[in-house]
Amino acid sequence: MFDALKVKNDCVEWIRNFFEENGKDCNAIVGISGGKDSSVVAALLTEALGKDRVIGVLMPCGVQHDIDMARLLVKHLGIKSYTVNIKDAVEGLKKSMPFELSRQSLTNIPARIRMTTLYAVAQSHNGRVANTCNMSEDWVGYSTRYGDAAGDFSPCANLTVAEVKQIGRLLKLPDELVDKVPIDGLCGKTDEENLGFTYSELDRYIRTGEIDNEEHKELIDKKHKANLFKLKYMPVFEPDEKYL
Repeated sequence: MFDALKVKNDCVEWIRNFFEENGKDCNAIVGISGGKDSSVVAALLTEALGKDRVIGVLMPCGVQHDIDMARLLVKHLGIKSYTVNIKDAVEGLKKSMPFELSRQSLTNIPARIRMTTLYAVAQSHNGRVANTCNMSEDWVGYSTRYGDAAGDFSPCANLTVAEVKQIGRLLKLPDELVDKVPIDGLCGKTDEENLGFTYSELDRYIRTGEIDNEEHKELIDKKHKANLFKLKYMPVFEPDEKYL
């Protein structure tokens, strides 16, 4: 049984310990999309460090139809924020490439520029960047390597979507943030449309190994296997010491 209160309290303490060991006076920098994951992470950071040490960064790419949700979170938590529109950077990079970019490249460029933006904010504000991925997304590789999958610490990497939502309610986040239908913000589709199965199916399968739809099981297993490299450290060649 998932004990949301215990896990929430332990996570808050873990965040405090991380900053004690990795930047006692540092600020927490978090990208704010207006979805449940960034909302819950920002709320956890605020409880752990206080609102004066949390900086939210809103990063629309041109016009973001749901940016009001990101602003709602910032106002709700009372944290400092910056809005950085990444459209010019994205378009500038695309125009500078001497070849036609693949569809996957076009999809992932904004996520990687957003992470570059977060680190620019962090290095200018004595900060550490929070990763906002959850276990369900990571399980099937639904993240961009060196984009939203990057960061200095990850409060929710071992929590499923359902568990993140439970913690969000404990943190008294507005319902419209916790229950907002997740959209990737890159191609306009919902997460579940892109994945081909529901998060409730995925969460149940991760935690219990049970799933009713055999086709969905095969798809989840295929995605998990194909994307395991995203969860591992970069392979490093180790030369034989006797030749050094």
